Amino acid sequence: DVQLVESGGGLVQAGGSLRLSCAHSRFTFDDYGIGWFRQAPGKEREAVSAFASSDRSTWYRDSVKGRFFIITDNGENTVYLQMNSLKPEDTAVYYCAAYQGPGSHSVVGGVSAYAMDYWGKGTLVTVSS
Repeated sequence: DVQLVESGGGLVQAGGSLRLSCAHSRFTFDDYGIGWFRQAPGKEREAVSAFASSDRSTWYRDSVKGRFFIITDNGENTVYLQMNSLKPEDTAVYYCAAYQGPGSHSVVGGVSAYAMDYWGKGTLVTVSS
């Protein structure tokens, strides 16, 4: 199994920045993907951003494009989500998730929580107005 541990959440004012970290154990397949999801109180979990190793594709939901960036290839078995220009509506518990397996997958078209096999416990991000 792949272990995932998120960190970096906290309280920030609107317009500020946070960097979330997802420390992961080693993948045993060359094809893997990592996604960031979030769940706000009373709302369904939604995908925020994702990365696929097969084609090195990335995906962002429309509401975070240009503000959030997924950072990989740091040689630290850690994936980051850099969040800039934060808004109160970004307040949520943020989860790191991953899949791995044979074959080749892309996240160009988006990512679903159902495609993820492994999940972290989440980290809370609160953006005050």
